[in-house]
Amino acid sequence: MNDAATATLKPRTSAANGELWGARARDWAELQESQFKPLYAAVFERTGVKAGTRHLDVGCGSGLAAHMAAALGAKVSAIDASDGLLAVARERAPNVDFRQGDIEELPFGDNEFDLVTGFNSFQYAGNPMVALREAKRVAKPNGRIVIVTWGEPQGMPAVAVITALKPLLPPPPPGAPGPFALSDEKALRQFAANAGLTPLDVFDVDCPFSFKDEATAVRGWGSSGVAVRASQVASETAVSEAHAKAIAPFRRPDGSYHIGASFRCLLARP
Repeated sequence: MNDAATATLKPRTSAANGELWGARARDWAELQESQFKPLYAAVFERTGVKAGTRHLDVGCGSGLAAHMAAALGAKVSAIDASDGLLAVARERAPNVDFRQGDIEELPFGDNEFDLVTGFNSFQYAGNPMVALREAKRVAKPNGRIVIVTWGEPQGMPAVAVITALKPLLPPPPPGAPGPFALSDEKALRQFAANAGLTPLDVFDVDCPFSFKDEATAVRGWGSSGVAVRASQVASETAVSEAHAKAIAPFRRPDGSYHIGASFRCLLARP
């Protein structure tokens, strides 16, 4: 059986992921996704988003990137697994076409979009390769696809927080991607090439996380689907304690927290 045939047998994940990521949708939207504004702005500047751009955001979360693209004049569509996150997204950007579903089976026609973005989403699909091939299918032949993942972990302060819950979670299944699986440029380019894309530029964006106090930081980091899953396996108290310990080195004299982080972006052609 070839790789393509094997890929179609792998399960979709929107039902499970949607429940986890929607559990604390408001906290995610207000405290965590807001931290990504510099990343979204950098990608839209690099790809020249403007009035009339047809943009699809894959794994759109609570819709901040879609909102920002629409504010630039783009005609935006977006898809996510979580009804909870999409409810917030529709409030935030009522002029965006939001859909709920699997990113391995996009509900759009061929060659529709000038730009398809996946902000830390493609690699976490139930079948990443199928998801990326779907992005290629819906992109125009002269369009662009942007794959975004965490930056190089070496020396990144946020790594301590990103990995803080690992001891609370069950071992991942064999072959499951970790948060930094595509951070290496060679691996990221190969991921794109394996899906039939032509990798172009790779660029990094500094995107630090800032919180006014410990309680806000713990709520923010605790709003992810990963944190919700860890709470189910261990306890909410254990998750909060793990995050509080991980962020402690980043406390400033005024009680605020500033945690350095970066994202790696690959610009590719269909």
